[in-house]
Amino acid sequence: MDKTILFKSSAWPLDRWSMFFIHRSPPYIKIVGILSVCRTGSMFPVNSSFLRQNHAGKFLPDVISLNTEIGKCMRNGLVEEAQKLFDETPHRNIVTWNSMIRGYFQNGELDQAVGLFDRMPHRDLFSYNTMIAGLLRYGDVDWAKRVFDEMPVRDVVSWNTMIVGYVHNSMTNEALSLFNEMPVRNAISWNTVMAGLLNSHSFDFVERIFKEMPVRDMASWTIMISALAGLGRIIEARKLFEEMPERDVRVWNAIVAGYIENDRIEVAESLFVKMPERDSNSWYELIDGLVGSQRLKDALRIFGEMPQKSPRSWNSILLGLIRGGLVEEAHAFFEKNPFSDIISWTNMIVGYFELGETDTACKLFEMAPHRDETLWNATIFGLGENDQGEEGLKLFIKMKAEGLAPDHATFTSVLNICSILPSSDFGTQAHGHIIKVGLGCFVAVSNAIITMYARCGSIHSAFMEFSYMPTHDTISWNSIICGFSHHGNGMESLKLFKRMRLTDIKPDQVTFIGVLSACSHTGMIDEGQYYFNFMRYKCFLQPTCEHYTCIVDLLGRYGFVEEAMKFINGMREDGIEASASVWGAMLGACRVHRNMKVGEMAGERVLEMEPWNAGAYMILAEMYMGVGRKRDAERMWVLMKERGAKKQPGCSWIEVKNRVHVFLAGDGLHPEIDRVYGMLDYLNKDMDMS
Repeated sequence: MDKTILFKSSAWPLDRWSMFFIHRSPPYIKIVGILSVCRTGSMFPVNSSFLRQNHAGKFLPDVISLNTEIGKCMRNGLVEEAQKLFDETPHRNIVTWNSMIRGYFQNGELDQAVGLFDRMPHRDLFSYNTMIAGLLRYGDVDWAKRVFDEMPVRDVVSWNTMIVGYVHNSMTNEALSLFNEMPVRNAISWNTVMAGLLNSHSFDFVERIFKEMPVRDMASWTIMISALAGLGRIIEARKLFEEMPERDVRVWNAIVAGYIENDRIEVAESLFVKMPERDSNSWYELIDGLVGSQRLKDALRIFGEMPQKSPRSWNSILLGLIRGGLVEEAHAFFEKNPFSDIISWTNMIVGYFELGETDTACKLFEMAPHRDETLWNATIFGLGENDQGEEGLKLFIKMKAEGLAPDHATFTSVLNICSILPSSDFGTQAHGHIIKVGLGCFVAVSNAIITMYARCGSIHSAFMEFSYMPTHDTISWNSIICGFSHHGNGMESLKLFKRMRLTDIKPDQVTFIGVLSACSHTGMIDEGQYYFNFMRYKCFLQPTCEHYTCIVDLLGRYGFVEEAMKFINGMREDGIEASASVWGAMLGACRVHRNMKVGEMAGERVLEMEPWNAGAYMILAEMYMGVGRKRDAERMWVLMKERGAKKQPGCSWIEVKNRVHVFLAGDGLHPEIDRVYGMLDYLNKDMDMS
């Protein structure tokens, strides 16, 4: 029963009396409450709640219970509570200190862990191993190595911990060097080095180490079988599998996955049937393999036989149906099964967006029982990709209003939408928000900012963002190179390309589209042909129709129509058929340089491929009229009407006082159209007089 005992304890200062509310359960005493009474008569809570009764009848702190409680607090993220227990307890052992250090690392408190380690009065082997593992977990390899070197005694765990840290931080050579220094190794040592070497694609070393292993465990065999299968050496992997003295389910899963990876799904099925036992991964691997082979009916059958169905396998089938274009079938499967989670809702929404069924996708979004950032991002992106960018921006505003924090993927989608809007105002606001929340460090976000400014006409702002970026990737360079090229500043575009070549980043096909366009805009014919050959024979990049179009446009624009025609004929020799864009570039050149013969042929080619191309009809009609062939021009107009080809009216816009004014060619609906025409007349007269 509970009792109140008043006594003086040597565990606390001699000028205090302590009153304990206790429950006796020998040999331990559970403290229900503690108050300390000073000589002044004031009362305040005392730190410890962990006491036990020793053989002499005295009460001493129960360090074991204290350590257990600290570990429990740390595991549940209650760092302050654990710190309070530690600070208020005068009796600690080395386990107490170790528990605190380990807990700090578990909760991301790196500085606290290091500080406590430095204050430790005594350290044991576990103290050093905990410190090394914690530092390596946060990527501080140098500091971990210093602690490792300072250890008075090391066990195999110490060595393995350092090796694992090196492997996880992609320092394979250091891991291998340390492995060679080890006085004693266990299976974990060998397996860790093998896994690390596989990550660095050093399979020859892995094979040698596997052969040198004195004793192999299941993990050793599994690593080797998976490695061989990953290299396409499935026969050798199967041979090792057959040589094993015993096999567990992980090894069976590895060989089944290996056959699936090597497109041998039938063999994988037969092995699956022979498995003495299966776990959830066994079923998932086979179902995923069947989905990947487009055997969706068989995947559904196996899923039906699965003893404990999992959302992972269900989502694999659902995604397979969507990727196969069977979105309606996927929707039926989605509604019939009980594993609807945020992943499946997202996949369904993405599937409908890919079909262009934005209304259905948005309805699913509204029906979703739970919406995370990924679901919002997928919907915003899908609206932008389906020419409903303004709806996407409204959804972005709603997302913020509901208290969700936009991430880098959100802003990337928003900026892509802003890049096709008539005004850069919203894009500028989004840029400011990105700076405010600190997401500008993401390269993808900075790339989207560059593209947005370049497309909205502010190439200076685009270049400023590019200049402020600490690191660039291929997309960064492509965005700014193509941006300058699009704005007619070909020389600056080529300068940037030369800067890019001084870095370690390799140009790709998009880079050369910007470069060749820049050459076309600046009339650099020799340079354009040089860079085309450089791309093809030095960078080993296969030209696409866009690259051929750039060269045809470059040659044709400056009057080299015959050379452009020879270039097109050379495409055929390379086995590439000229696209409508290539012939369109040729048609445009013939129009400028009045080459009726080649232009007529180019126009016919365009209309064969794109009978709806109104621009080609109009250009041919104009060229016929220019040489007096009125009947042929009329024939083009009649043909254009019969085929239902309609020329889109020219469109322009201007932003005045945060309002966008849109004008269409021949449109007189603007409320201030009279003032606009009046100003244009005034400007024309002013130009005539000057």
